[in-house]
Amino acid sequence: MSEQQGMRGTTILCVRKDGKVVVAGDGQVTLGSHVMKSGARKVRRLHDGQVIIGFAGSTADAFTLFERFEAKLQAYGGNLRRAAVELAKDWRTDRALRRLEALLIAADARDTLVLSGSGDVIEPDFGVAAVGSGGKYAEAAALALLRHSSLDAEQIAREAMAIAAGICIYTNTNLTLESLEASP
Repeated sequence: MSEQQGMRGTTILCVRKDGKVVVAGDGQVTLGSHVMKSGARKVRRLHDGQVIIGFAGSTADAFTLFERFEAKLQAYGGNLRRAAVELAKDWRTDRALRRLEALLIAADARDTLVLSGSGDVIEPDFGVAAVGSGGKYAEAAALALLRHSSLDAEQIAREAMAIAAGICIYTNTNLTLESLEASP
């Protein structure tokens, strides 16, 4: 990968279990084969803390998408699904936005969605979603732990991210975790 291709590599994981959702992201930012930063924060809360979003891809692009997504959440009264669909439409059709390179995971107390620049808004099965270079490793580990352990959502996220970091050179163990509990 050339340096012109920009900063890449990360792992974002979302786990739902027993009324709790956890979004975890590693802290590594890579430029080509060089680690530029090991403690980046790629998971954030939006809409008065009611929505958690994590990104994989270009950092500047992700910040642009965070701002746009926050505006959509405000415009649609915090309705995650509606805001996600509207952002995905803009992302796919707007000349400036469609050049952005990132994947997003967005979650609230009820829903988890994966968004892409090609207009995808996907609700994953089984309570687990992951994106980024180590995403498939983290997802596989989380699914196995979800099915075959008594760990809670946060413990599953931590263990799955540790497994991904042990396999993917673009993922580290400096985690940011955010969580929400479902309303009774």
